[in-house]
Amino acid sequence: MASAAPPPPLLLLLVVGRPLLGAPGQGADTWSRFARLPYPQDQLFLHDTFPDGFLWGAGSAAYQTEGGWRQGGKGASVWDTFAHRPATPPGSAPTGPTGGDVASDSYNNLFRDAEGLRRLGVSHYRFSLSWARLLPNGTAPLNPAGLAHYRRLLGHLRELGIEPVVTLYHWDLPQGLQDAFGGWASPVLPQLFRDYAELCFRHFGGQVRYWLTMDNPYVVAWHGYGTGRLPPGVQGGPRLGYRAAHHLLQAHAKVWHLYNDHFRPTQRGKVSIALSSHWIKPQRMTEKNIKECQKSLDFVLGWFAKPIFIDGDYPESMRSNLSSLLPEFSEVEKKYIKGTADFFALSFGATLSFQLLDSHMKFQQLESISLRQLLYWISSEYNNPQIFIVENSWFVSGSTKRDDAKYIYYLKKFIMETLKAIRYDGVNVFGYTVWSLLDGFEWHRGYSIRRGLFYVDFQSHDKKLMPKSSVLFYQKLIEKNGFPPLPENQPMEGIFPCGFAWGIVDNYIQVDTTPTQFLDSNVYVWDVHQTKKLIKVDGVFTSRRKRHCVDFAAIRLQISLLQEMRVTHFHFSLKWSLILPLGNLSLVNHTLVHYYQCFASELLRANITPVVALWQPMAENQELPVSLAKYGAWENPETIQAFVEYARFCFTSLGGHVKFWITMNEPPVKNLTYTAGHNLLKAHAKTWHLYDKEFRRSQKGKISIALQADWVEPACPFSRNDQEVADRILEFDIGWLAEPIFGNGDYPQAMRAWLHRRNSVDLYNFHLPYFSEDEKKLIQGSFDFFALSHYTTTLVGWEKEDALKYDHYLEVQMINDITWLHSPSRAAVVPWGLRKLLKWVKSKYGDVPVYVMANGIDDDQNMVHDKLRVYYIQNYINEALKAYTLDNVDLQGYFVYSFNDKTAPKYGLYSYVANQYEPKPSMKHYREIIDNHGFPGPETPELLCPEEIASCSECHFFRTRKSLLAFIAFIFVAFIVTIFFITYYSKRVERRYK
Repeated sequence: MASAAPPPPLLLLLVVGRPLLGAPGQGADTWSRFARLPYPQDQLFLHDTFPDGFLWGAGSAAYQTEGGWRQGGKGASVWDTFAHRPATPPGSAPTGPTGGDVASDSYNNLFRDAEGLRRLGVSHYRFSLSWARLLPNGTAPLNPAGLAHYRRLLGHLRELGIEPVVTLYHWDLPQGLQDAFGGWASPVLPQLFRDYAELCFRHFGGQVRYWLTMDNPYVVAWHGYGTGRLPPGVQGGPRLGYRAAHHLLQAHAKVWHLYNDHFRPTQRGKVSIALSSHWIKPQRMTEKNIKECQKSLDFVLGWFAKPIFIDGDYPESMRSNLSSLLPEFSEVEKKYIKGTADFFALSFGATLSFQLLDSHMKFQQLESISLRQLLYWISSEYNNPQIFIVENSWFVSGSTKRDDAKYIYYLKKFIMETLKAIRYDGVNVFGYTVWSLLDGFEWHRGYSIRRGLFYVDFQSHDKKLMPKSSVLFYQKLIEKNGFPPLPENQPMEGIFPCGFAWGIVDNYIQVDTTPTQFLDSNVYVWDVHQTKKLIKVDGVFTSRRKRHCVDFAAIRLQISLLQEMRVTHFHFSLKWSLILPLGNLSLVNHTLVHYYQCFASELLRANITPVVALWQPMAENQELPVSLAKYGAWENPETIQAFVEYARFCFTSLGGHVKFWITMNEPPVKNLTYTAGHNLLKAHAKTWHLYDKEFRRSQKGKISIALQADWVEPACPFSRNDQEVADRILEFDIGWLAEPIFGNGDYPQAMRAWLHRRNSVDLYNFHLPYFSEDEKKLIQGSFDFFALSHYTTTLVGWEKEDALKYDHYLEVQMINDITWLHSPSRAAVVPWGLRKLLKWVKSKYGDVPVYVMANGIDDDQNMVHDKLRVYYIQNYINEALKAYTLDNVDLQGYFVYSFNDKTAPKYGLYSYVANQYEPKPSMKHYREIIDNHGFPGPETPELLCPEEIASCSECHFFRTRKSLLAFIAFIFVAFIVTIFFITYYSKRVERRYK
């Protein structure tokens, strides 16, 4: 096995605050420590491997999977009794399996389960012994059939080279002990449990190195004997719950000492107890809330962990809050219990967290699923023990079959957090166990959820194991011992070529046509004695001078900000509804048109290319003139000609300044009917041909359409069904408008086929219109480049898991990878999605010139100082560089969204507070990338672009005002000459008089 990769540079930032040998209460530093970690670096995916010899396994529990409840002389357990209670109205038949009578039938399928383990490639298998199968009444005599069953299982594991991790008691107490003694409420049980353990050590100990005395005593004590939610269902209240826990701790200690004194010297194994916990975070980072979080963990995990790992007694917070409810240990008992674990066995996941945790034990704080922080807390609180994760995973719906994407991404998150705990936090974790090997009976949830790597059809007779997508995920992870760095995950050095368009986007520029004071023809006097203000003199006027573009102060300010950014292109949209309020040329807003003319001309004077969209839909009337919006908008064919005439007017009025046109910017395909999309395509094509025939030769510009194009990835990368869903969504989201223009002139065949299928089997009647042959010729090829807006990546699958995120029309389930970075609005930050998208565009539409016309993320202004956007811009541009350099995509430009927070709150590179624009760190970072043409490395050749060889930022003012400079130079020379002649003749006069 390859050695682990060296820790990344981020590790240097994280080693401060690593857990040291501690005492109770040192875990309280966990919350403040993790609040201080660098963002977003600490939340990034860690490409690294686990230490050599790390244990990878899977687990199961006897009652959940064995079945065979009446086979081989097995006795009844409290779970058998509990599950057989009538849960349906008398006389009605149950709708499916109701308990663990058969479950996954592992009792009759040892070879099947062993083959599943072999396929996974695990190093260990955790399973539990059924106490009632070995001792049907809970005490002697021994059941030979039960003994033979577990010997066969251990034999199969030995043949496969798989280490058994054996749990003596996983909640299935023999019913005979409950009936005779009252179960764990009785002080007799610890000795009986010791007797049972001795039998197991004697018969199986030669083949077992890792023993767990019991699983999750919190659930057994609190819900078995306190609330009665779980077997044996005793509603004894808190007092009985704490008494049962007292006996469970005594029983565990007895078994550990038994093994330590009599079996360890020959069997050389280790013994611990599987403790389960939640994680909790403060509602606000206050000292009081942090103490409440610490108390919550004390009441659940510390209840059992502190006696065993620290001092043999309960946490102080429990003793001070519970007074007489909590039993007491004698000093002898404390010494006996203290240190009775050879490692810390941790269970973390769906069983306790969010399901069986008593709400009162949250102490008004918030549950979280941060395994990494829990591991750090355990390490800090309990003297940095060796930690073995003996149960971890999440769950999927009981109806989910084999493409269990949700399960995969939770698994990925938990394993990633374990890796970070090891590499970043110095936590000593030596093994990990997925729960569970196969689907089974999920306790209080029955068969409504699934947690297995292998799918089991519980209605079938043979109960075959069918591998889910999670099997392939876990199998590959075990092979690689983690997530080793891959070349495609590494940043690339390199630069973009000269002429690459570096741009910024402002959907709608700030329009302020307020006249400057120099255009005011009134005369004012200054009242210096009383009001100290200017007073207008009535009836007195000066001559009115001609309006100039420099009179618009708002333009000068915006241009100066763009110059500060050093972009080469600026992309904004015109407002059709304001330019032509009636939708035709009968009423033109000439003031606004003049403003746009001035803005474009001033951009050119500043060497910034204006990129202008004729139409961008907005919420109100889709930014259409009211007369058009009122009568069907794009559903109305008359809108097509109205748009063409509007475009003609814009080309005529602004074409002298604008050489880079977008007909329509980000048409809203999610909210567009097929008829509207049909008309929109025809309007675009007619506009393109209008420009091509009547304006291109004189104006020498280019024109196309800009489509929103977020990447869609199959949620299960190994699933053909999920890949088909992803392909379908790409065709509906992008291909719908792209294929007619950049492809064959018609809609994607996949769209027509899908709609035909849906219309034939459902009540839907979605009609995708047809183009005539002439229309196909008109639309096909109506582009000069491929412009796209890209913001994020979405995962999709075909298995219905979450009704709120399921699209019945397209039969697609939206999935979230919780290991991805997310913005405050929950947009996923997935830089590699941009590269995949650009490759997809090239593969579908050939070597078309491509512009990324908008790419950006929202961020919280009060949070981490714009660091998420800095990371976003850096990595998305780097992926664009990979597409350009490695994939030969003809990428010609990249535009960041957005210019400022005034027009796009939370997205801007400039903040806008108190009428002032301030550059954010992301603006300065983007400027640095522009100055460097990308990401040059030590061996990257220097790029000398002709227009920049003699350029300097200070020279810009003079280059753009040459006529003014010539005039000033003339005045200066005339002044010098005049001074010279005055001086010369003055001296002559003086000499004459002398």
